[in-house]
Amino acid sequence: MSEPLKNDRFLRALRREPTDTTPIWVMRQAGRYLPEYRATRARAGSFMALAQSPELACEVTLQPLERFDLDAAILFSDILTIPDAMGLGLSFAQGEGPQFAHPVRTRADVDKLGVPDMDGELRYVMDAVRTIRRELHGRVPLIGFSGSPWTLACYMVEGEGSRDFATLKAMCWNEPKLAHQLLDTLARSVAAYLAAQAAAGAQALMVFDTWGGMLGPAPYREFSLRYMAQVVDALKADAHARELPVILFSKGAHRHLSAMADTGCAALGVDWTIDLADARAAVGGRVALQGNLDPAVLRSNPETIRREARAVLDSFGNHPGHVFNLGHGITPEVDPEHVKVLVDEVHAYGRVVRARA
Repeated sequence: MSEPLKNDRFLRALRREPTDTTPIWVMRQAGRYLPEYRATRARAGSFMALAQSPELACEVTLQPLERFDLDAAILFSDILTIPDAMGLGLSFAQGEGPQFAHPVRTRADVDKLGVPDMDGELRYVMDAVRTIRRELHGRVPLIGFSGSPWTLACYMVEGEGSRDFATLKAMCWNEPKLAHQLLDTLARSVAAYLAAQAAAGAQALMVFDTWGGMLGPAPYREFSLRYMAQVVDALKADAHARELPVILFSKGAHRHLSAMADTGCAALGVDWTIDLADARAAVGGRVALQGNLDPAVLRSNPETIRREARAVLDSFGNHPGHVFNLGHGITPEVDPEHVKVLVDEVHAYGRVVRARA
């Protein structure tokens, strides 16, 4: 449907194949740290207007690729598009984050939920994927994404952001069947959403489990990992998605890396609280790894950025299957020139690491 890829380092790394250097992209690479993004968002009038315009979403997706030698683009969207399409009344208050007018708290609330229509309420996302894929002209691969079932449920039940999402946790303890019903509906929705992005032209798929790490070991397996595994299974059965690599990123959950690798995903995102050498040992070469520089490093001076980037690359070593990234999203106050320092250093030093016997 589009031109052949001119740069396939990212996809090769996800398949754990040799690459000439380490590929890099940055979570939230299209974001507020870029003045051109801020200008486009101001033109759009609001975050939701920006996200729901395929043309503007394409514009901001491509902006970081014009500045930096990145090895992948990621769809500009929001992780809460699915609950918004379920009619929960998503809004973004200035400086307060996402809020839902109709949080999901009761059995009646859960019973009303169904898998959204990907060609209806979420068509704008698929139109954005098609537009971005066309405008990339095969330059780099395009990543599609979704929030994980657990992370979506966190916001849907709480109704807004939270430090502990205790309302959903209480549902899991007091009404586990209801929590599982909600998470199953969300897993089916996430799988359908990612499969639709694959059909529209996404070339890799990522699941952001932002809040999985706040669960204890047994609840994590029951309420977070179980439903990401359900998503991976569904994608492997889908005609459009079955050949695409799936990346699972569960922030703060590195003690579960081995179990996550068992899901059949292609790669695991890793935050900065574990050494990549230890992460490699945990997964035993079964999956690629993506990560894991502390985003705060980008607020330091260029030499520190280079040193810390080299430390991450040295930790992974001369092995196939590493995509360099931050351990979480880039923050708004970062100087774009510091991102260029990072990208260039990863490519330069990645070649040095690759040359080691």
